[in-house]
Amino acid sequence: MYQAIVFLPLFGAILAGLIALLGARARFPGEAPPPGVEDEATDAHAHHAHAHAHDHSHDHGHGSHGHDDHGHGPVEPAAAGSRTAELITTTLLVVSAILSWIALVQVGFNGPDVRVPIMDWMISGNLRVEWALRIDTLTAVMLVVVNTVSALVHLYSIGYMHEEPYRPRFFAYLSLFTFAMLMLVTADNLLQMFFGWEGVGLASYLLIGFWYYKPEANAAAIKAFVVNRVGDFGFLIGIFALFMMTGAVDFDTIFAQAPTLAGKTINFFGWHADALTLICLFLFMGAMGKSAQFLLHTWLPDAMEGPTPVSALIHAATMVTAGVFMVARMSPLFELAPNAQTVVTFIGATTAIFAATIGLVQNDIKRIVAYSTCSQLGYMFVALGVGGYSIAMFHLFTHAFFKALLFLGSGSVIHAMHHEQDIRNMGGLKDRIPFTYIVMLIGTLALTGFPLTAGYFSKDAIIEAAFVGKNPMALYAFVCTVAAALLTSFYSWRLVFKTFHGKPHDVKHWKEAHESPLVMLIPLAVLAAGSILAGLPFKEIFAGHGVEHFFRESLKFGPNNHILEELHHVPTHIALLPTVMMVIGFAIAWQFYIRRPDIPVELARQHEALYKFLLNKWYFDELYDFIFVRPAKWIGRQLWKKGDGWLIDGFGPDGVSARVLDVTRNVVRLQSGYLYHYAFAMLIGAALFITWFMFSAGVH
Repeated sequence: MYQAIVFLPLFGAILAGLIALLGARARFPGEAPPPGVEDEATDAHAHHAHAHAHDHSHDHGHGSHGHDDHGHGPVEPAAAGSRTAELITTTLLVVSAILSWIALVQVGFNGPDVRVPIMDWMISGNLRVEWALRIDTLTAVMLVVVNTVSALVHLYSIGYMHEEPYRPRFFAYLSLFTFAMLMLVTADNLLQMFFGWEGVGLASYLLIGFWYYKPEANAAAIKAFVVNRVGDFGFLIGIFALFMMTGAVDFDTIFAQAPTLAGKTINFFGWHADALTLICLFLFMGAMGKSAQFLLHTWLPDAMEGPTPVSALIHAATMVTAGVFMVARMSPLFELAPNAQTVVTFIGATTAIFAATIGLVQNDIKRIVAYSTCSQLGYMFVALGVGGYSIAMFHLFTHAFFKALLFLGSGSVIHAMHHEQDIRNMGGLKDRIPFTYIVMLIGTLALTGFPLTAGYFSKDAIIEAAFVGKNPMALYAFVCTVAAALLTSFYSWRLVFKTFHGKPHDVKHWKEAHESPLVMLIPLAVLAAGSILAGLPFKEIFAGHGVEHFFRESLKFGPNNHILEELHHVPTHIALLPTVMMVIGFAIAWQFYIRRPDIPVELARQHEALYKFLLNKWYFDELYDFIFVRPAKWIGRQLWKKGDGWLIDGFGPDGVSARVLDVTRNVVRLQSGYLYHYAFAMLIGAALFITWFMFSAGVH
């Protein structure tokens, strides 16, 4: 069963990939597609036409008038086998999702952990790496999250991407992405985890840049790839350091030796650093890249250039949750490295408030939800930093449902509005697409922590954990998460009010707006149910007295870690604080966008500098461009022009060949054709020969 859970998506990806390749070959036998064929077929996908002249005064000023890049209809017919590729990949993912829930019941509630050997992967000296599936409760939770959301995204994509002529390739990428994530969460050692880690990086590059003929999509894909490689470099160093200290990369050996590493040091550039602290910080660096934490977050909003279902998969269930899972998996190490935990808490809290401030003024419906993802990931790392590993996993579990719901709901809005993404060009849609409106309300309530929704239980637990946390950054994290709760409520309701309420700003598209097809609405209904039901029934096993029985050895709580017990003794006013913040955020958004829409306009005008600062995402892109991108390009240009062109080509092969040509050219000039010239040359040669012979023979 466990092999089927993991490898069915890979099987689907291979079959869809073959269909894509064979379909392309049948369409253009023996040759590449003629230039411009794809461009013509997909002009609708790539259009960036002006999004209907609109007075910027309706909101806070400037911003992109975005359109979704999903096409209006292909000029080129769909690739052969498109329907077959959709059905195969979706069916296999549904089967894998059902088996994942069975695995959760068997492993989490009933049975012991399972280890399934696959093969010996590599043996080199003392390094022995076995490929095996590690199925414990932590893995089972991730299997449910990944496969459930992925199956629903596959089903949703059948409707959303029905106009896309290259659907087999798209579904192949989706299934490949899912398989890579499954490889990551079932890893039994760090190298196997790194294989899945890089696999999701590759798949994200392919999906974000799916419409590769768009410069924006290409740039976003490259940005995600490069930024993640920065984090992965740190992750690799952490793996190397662990192998150096323990002589192994499998989790069982590392965790068994972890207590012996306490107090040991590593010579790091002449600095004798605490081994566990340094190792955990480098591992966390990898998590910062994958989970888009502060400083390595810049790729996340740009990932919206991919199709909307991709956003739901990346941001809700797969890639961004990989960092959270990895830190939870390595909890036996982090429990012994309190300084590293402090750093994790600080970065997580900073990310939570930082992303929330940016989300306040964004106008692209998908980017607002993207910054919400970034902020909620910060919450998860706060929980990890203060030692509440199960609480972080609880929020990861609930967040997958309501965040996937918000992304796919946004896709339904975009679909209804003829691919419009700018919320300033919407309004009044609740009467045109009532089902989408209801599910978006449910997702928003869950995100903001409305009582009895899934987010209420997991998000509030994190805030309470920060309050009772013992590390030096716990109080800072508590303040940041509480403030972020207010901001999250404000920008979430801002999205709802400007999209679904008020007067329509684009009357033509409003009149033409229609509800999405059933194949898109079914996933929304399932996710809406999960956004409500994933909370209370699971609260006890994630954040109550059943944690130790449920997670057993998959999560490690040190002897001094009593955070789960202390959660039950939080003062009432602290427990109610997140709900109060949620209500305040709702009230302000109602005042700003329903009763007095002129207020945000006036505030933006009065505080233009602050508004532009937030709208431009704290100018991180510009800062990184100045610090890293431009110097890198200058160095590359110098190596190209001076190093390669002037030095290597000038004095290397090209230079030598040029000199040979010069000499040859001058020698050729001696070939005049006159007999007396040749006789004169012969005399000179004979004289030189006689002279050489006399001196070499010793004639005096």
